[in-house]
Amino acid sequence: MIHSRITGTGSHLPEKILTNADLEKLIETNDQWIRERTGIERRHIAADGETTVDLAERAARRALDAAGVRPQDVDFIAFGTTTPDLVFPNCGVLLQGRLGCRGGPAFSVETACSGFMYALSIADKYVRCGESKRALVVGSETLSRITDWTDRSTAILFADGAGAVLLEPSEQPGIVSTHLHADGAYKDLLYCGGGVSKGFDPAGRLAISMVGSEVFRVAITTLGRAVDETLEANNLGRSAIDWLVPHQANLRIIQAMARKLDLPMERVIVTIQDHGNTSAASVPLALDFAIRDGRIKRGDLLLLEAFGGGFTWGSALVRY
Repeated sequence: MIHSRITGTGSHLPEKILTNADLEKLIETNDQWIRERTGIERRHIAADGETTVDLAERAARRALDAAGVRPQDVDFIAFGTTTPDLVFPNCGVLLQGRLGCRGGPAFSVETACSGFMYALSIADKYVRCGESKRALVVGSETLSRITDWTDRSTAILFADGAGAVLLEPSEQPGIVSTHLHADGAYKDLLYCGGGVSKGFDPAGRLAISMVGSEVFRVAITTLGRAVDETLEANNLGRSAIDWLVPHQANLRIIQAMARKLDLPMERVIVTIQDHGNTSAASVPLALDFAIRDGRIKRGDLLLLEAFGGGFTWGSALVRY
């Protein structure tokens, strides 16, 4: 039986850093208020002209280098993003053109912060069924482009970055299981208003809107169920998990998931203080950082999870 396994990871962050002190000059807020409510201290912001695919290409090349795979040998690209460069071609195709791996499937997945989890699940199945030998999975965002910098409830949260993994066939399970869900009944709690068919506001802006308290409440409940689902599907107890690699949305949500798993925070990958919420990029970013700094090692059992606007959510059990 064919399984898929992560053979390389990569990430990239824009050079510009926006600290909480910087935000104090833009909106009515302060460093202590932001840290206490979110855990965020700083975030990276894309430069003028720097796009989602620009960030993704750098992350993808680092993942390929780590796996020892030539870019032209990639035969499948699944790209999670909420902030595409263009309406079309999609970001997967644009990245394919940059890498020079022509001919294979390449597409984007638009499920907000769960985009990487959805893309990972799809790519895993393509490898399992033998239709892909080297599948590139990317999460990349330039959320600063759709952030309302006058809204202190959202301006403190969102940021830019990219992460990527390469999947290759394996005799032993690497992506052990994935679990995806959505519930459109919550669409008005977290969304970006306006679009191609609906039209834009008179100023031509796109901006994130969020009912923060309700998003927090539903995220805690939903991700808790996702943890239970993943463990039950694999007949595992909580103690089997070596590392939790969560979506970096809010430190309090991350802490709640750690308690759910009876994991000390020392076994949870937390990058939100430095990266903010990078949406579809946050899980692969955190994963790459923890692999490269030596915390996550080959053979470790990881639980990945993410929750995004829509609502959408997903989890994956991964043997690295």
